[in-house]
Amino acid sequence: MNISTDQAALDIPLIHGFLSERSTWAVGMPLALLEKAIANSLCFGGYEDGKQIAFARVITDGATFANLVDVFVLPEHRGLGHSKRLMEAVMAHPELQGLRRFTLATGDAHGLYARFGFAPPQRPQTLMERYFPDVYLQG
Repeated sequence: MNISTDQAALDIPLIHGFLSERSTWAVGMPLALLEKAIANSLCFGGYEDGKQIAFARVITDGATFANLVDVFVLPEHRGLGHSKRLMEAVMAHPELQGLRRFTLATGDAHGLYARFGFAPPQRPQTLMERYFPDVYLQG
């Protein structure tokens, strides 16, 4: 799998289809909202034979903080090490070095992310959030 951060190479319909219809975290996400999110993020596309099969998006200030979101490998391409290669590319990216905090949320991929140094918060009592899981369905 080849990995690129070239936003022009991203298959937006494929990404939108997966996130809005098949993910567990972004069902119903409007296309315009995804396009805005991509435009304001550092994005990683994974490609095989010129077709996109994986995606990850990092929201970052490029200096102190980053949040990894929207990570997926298409189901028919899973189990081949693509998620590890995608994460290796994310973790090696020059803009994501020396950060004080790098966060993510996952429901089922703790083992993958632990390989790259992610762990439960050391001080969860200091973290707060506003979370609206059905915001895309209220349109």
